[in-house]
Amino acid sequence: MLATQNRLRTSTDFSTTVRSGVRNGRRNLVLYTASIGAGEPSRIGFIVSKAVGNAVTRNLVKRRLREAGALSLKGHGTGLAVVVRALPAAATASWDQLLTDYNAALAVTTKRLGGSFPPAASPTKVTTTEGTPRA
Repeated sequence: MLATQNRLRTSTDFSTTVRSGVRNGRRNLVLYTASIGAGEPSRIGFIVSKAVGNAVTRNLVKRRLREAGALSLKGHGTGLAVVVRALPAAATASWDQLLTDYNAALAVTTKRLGGSFPPAASPTKVTTTEGTPRA
């Protein structure tokens, strides 16, 4: 689960990231990345439509993408807003395929952003508002 500070929550945040961000499409997903304030924690949002499958399939895809996003926060903890749109092919993709597509798309979009975001810092322990330590 992503910490509250690392989630995109409002439709305005989603639309701003999609419209002004850098886009990269893969077989299983489309990833949009935009730079935000240097001191702000990176935020990630997910779009998994009914075209992906039934509720069970959509939730499985969403959980896998959420875990991929949580892993990417270790390298890009601040300065990025990311929206991940799952494509119908994601329903049959394995965890490894989704993770590979996510990491490749994130690498391409951050490279395209250039120096407009802070460099990846070493992961640090962050405490969520619930009091549980997060890596």
